[in-house]
Amino acid sequence: MAKSKIAYFCQSCGYEAAKWLGKCPSCSQWNTFVEEILEKPNTSVPNWKATSTTQQRANKPVQVADITFTDEDRLITPDAEFNRVLGGGIVAGSLVLIGGEPGIGKSTLMLQLALNMPNLKVLYVSGEESERQIKMRAERLQEVVGQRSRVRDQRLGEKLNKSEIEHPNSEINRGCYILTETSTQNIFKQIEQLEPDLVVIDSIQTLHSAHIESTPGSVSQVRECTAEMLRFAKESSTPVFLIGHITKDGMIAGPKILEHMVDTVLQFEGDRHHVYRILRTVKNRFGSSSELGIYEMLGEGLREVSNPSEILLSQRDEPLSGITISATLEGMRPMLIETQALVSISAYGTPQRTATGFDTRRMSMLLAVLEKRCGFKLGAKDVFLNITGGIRVEDPAIDLGLAAAIISSHEDIPISSKTCFAGEIGLSGEIRAVNRVEQRIAEAQKLGFEQIFISKYNLPSGGQDKRKMDLSRYKIEVKVVSNIEEVFGLLFG
Repeated sequence: MAKSKIAYFCQSCGYEAAKWLGKCPSCSQWNTFVEEILEKPNTSVPNWKATSTTQQRANKPVQVADITFTDEDRLITPDAEFNRVLGGGIVAGSLVLIGGEPGIGKSTLMLQLALNMPNLKVLYVSGEESERQIKMRAERLQEVVGQRSRVRDQRLGEKLNKSEIEHPNSEINRGCYILTETSTQNIFKQIEQLEPDLVVIDSIQTLHSAHIESTPGSVSQVRECTAEMLRFAKESSTPVFLIGHITKDGMIAGPKILEHMVDTVLQFEGDRHHVYRILRTVKNRFGSSSELGIYEMLGEGLREVSNPSEILLSQRDEPLSGITISATLEGMRPMLIETQALVSISAYGTPQRTATGFDTRRMSMLLAVLEKRCGFKLGAKDVFLNITGGIRVEDPAIDLGLAAAIISSHEDIPISSKTCFAGEIGLSGEIRAVNRVEQRIAEAQKLGFEQIFISKYNLPSGGQDKRKMDLSRYKIEVKVVSNIEEVFGLLFG
């Protein structure tokens, strides 16, 4: 029998200590240590086929020039947005962690992915729901509903009993297997028998390993279960998706080392009061870590949005002050978003500064620049900023659009809905260059805008780079400006 011992773990960062500490030496948080009982197993290798039957060999150092590899094709899913955030598809043997708020649609996204891949054998492991609950959700998804309607059309005129109509099990994807289990040892036994091509775990906080004598969801259990899944994914070349809970601060629950162990971290965001959801890449070892995918939550499942600019721009019958359009980039995708501002007289003496979807500290910097460099008296005014669509933007290229929206609301002068902006504002009031401005201009032209404001520093002049941006090839009028005073002169002068 293996010996057991008691250890103390920090619930914030996962730091392990031999005794209780008031303050964590790693993350400096107070009163976060909890007592857990650990049982060291006789072997650190989980009991599954790939590791129990394979002979272990010692690794030896190899020169990097002597390492050979072959480019393996990624597993392309039917979901183009999901392929985008993963960097082009699912990599064999990858471990992907998906986090998000409760009820945002994480389980729906993964179950819809499992049902829409009929050529693969997918094992969906759930520790939170029963088989009937998962079947009820599967029947609500668009793929199952569409298959059911096609079955009824094909069998039109035939006499069917009630059970065949309500449960057309023969037409649902036969490659999707559901397993309701929380023990990792039992899960590996079923994996050994089934040999799936893809494994989905919903969720990692519900699993428990017999090697650790602590409750499911604790720091040690989450770390051990993730380590077992990591060994399984790497040694069997089977991709594994882990669904994780998040804390009240928006961070993924469990030790911080959990995000370092996995290959890819995806964050499923969105307001539950809106229909749009955003799948954002936080970490990706196989592609860009700044991509995002946009979905629309419908009654029959999640629908991918291929052109997000159209949904982020609202249709207005008459021009309104305080509304501008900014060109931003998320990963490799250019988007046009609507930026709104409201400036009003402070009724309580202390001006309010509120920003939704934008950094409040950067908003304070923009207000200081407008007051210092342009002479607008905003110190006694309430200022509210909003990025429509429920998304959060960190691209500094929307500075110019936000500044124009603030002045438009302050002067109560509307800006044309056919004008957009792409420029970063410096502390001296200059308009700084932004990256990949050609894609921003092309996106604005595609959506029918008439003019766009950019920085003159986006046009290379002199030096080693003597390339000129050919503005004549664009049908949209490109306004080249150098400082914020010049912009306001063209807009309101």
